[in-house]
Amino acid sequence: MCTFATRLVSLLLLLTVSAPNAVAQEADEETVVRRASESWDVIRTYFDPPASFANEFSAHRSPLLFDNGSDVHTAADWKRRRTELLDRWTKLLGQWPPLITQPQVETLDTKQREDFVQHTIRFRWTPGESTTAYLLIPEGTEKRPAVLSVFYEPETAIGFNNPHRDFALQLAKRGFVTLSIGTTHASKANTYALYYPDIDNVTVQPLSMLGYAAVNAWHVLASRAEVDEKRIGIVGHSFGGKWAMFAGCLFDRFAAVAVSDPGIMFDVHPSVNYWEPWYLGWHPRPWRKRGVITAANPGRGLYPRLLEDHLDLHELHALMAPRPFLVSGGAVDPPSRWRALNHLVKINETLGYRQRVGMTNRPDHSPNEQSNAVIYGFFDHFLRAKAKEGTNK
Repeated sequence: MCTFATRLVSLLLLLTVSAPNAVAQEADEETVVRRASESWDVIRTYFDPPASFANEFSAHRSPLLFDNGSDVHTAADWKRRRTELLDRWTKLLGQWPPLITQPQVETLDTKQREDFVQHTIRFRWTPGESTTAYLLIPEGTEKRPAVLSVFYEPETAIGFNNPHRDFALQLAKRGFVTLSIGTTHASKANTYALYYPDIDNVTVQPLSMLGYAAVNAWHVLASRAEVDEKRIGIVGHSFGGKWAMFAGCLFDRFAAVAVSDPGIMFDVHPSVNYWEPWYLGWHPRPWRKRGVITAANPGRGLYPRLLEDHLDLHELHALMAPRPFLVSGGAVDPPSRWRALNHLVKINETLGYRQRVGMTNRPDHSPNEQSNAVIYGFFDHFLRAKAKEGTNK
């Protein structure tokens, strides 16, 4: 494994390789493959677990075991096992309403920003609710890869709020079509998520409903003439990381998924708060006092039942296989998360794929220039080059 200093030098190189405006226009095929391969040479070290966690697995039940206890041995076995897992989690989380596969998109405003066009758009992302979002389209006429960015509100990702959370802006500068969405009104109301059919009569866990809305946004991107629908990824930080992870796991047409310090497994860390009613702990109002679960403030709704049944999110990660998955870990997702991710690594190996699961680590929850450089290199490699040169087998 590389030393920290070596990794830092490599990351700075990656920042140069993927500097803003460097890929504002798609180059010829050979150049595209070369550029993304250079990115891979820099980030590939993050796609093998550190020696201290190699071949170490969390104590959770392996996703490679059918419910009846038999083993998954082949790709055909995995297809059946994946259906088994998806069916179970769909029953737990609630059945989505029909997807909005032919979105009606209204353009509210258009402006030129640097070397891309920014459209302010409105579309229906649930059966009863529309959202306002930002669509960034770089110069050029050919079909491009695209990335959906999800957060508390859509302005941050296009560069108007906290630094190093501007994923949509930075990826647009690198030649990706990007779409930024967020739960603006719910965040202002401190209810954060989406509730179906309404906040007092929920039939789908709110975090899963966020995933549903992201899938409808995927269809907005897929409907664009500028976008190659086979190369659409999703990214998010913290709350957005949870959102991106659930969307990417539950919908297999997201081609690559990057999550920044969401808490990829259940935990007692205050920020790994899946027990909250806007995630997996919805219950009729009045809601429990916000904060960690205690005897005086017990969890309610689905979340405590998941713990009682010894279920955890590694089963959702499993649904990603063999699509690429990057965890940009910070204070919430430390290197020890490799023990859980190794279950996904094992599934990919069973399917004949390698280096499809990656993790970076930083001490702080907030993303930084170096951690984001790997995210951009991840999308550059898996969404730009892989369509040109095949897959990691």
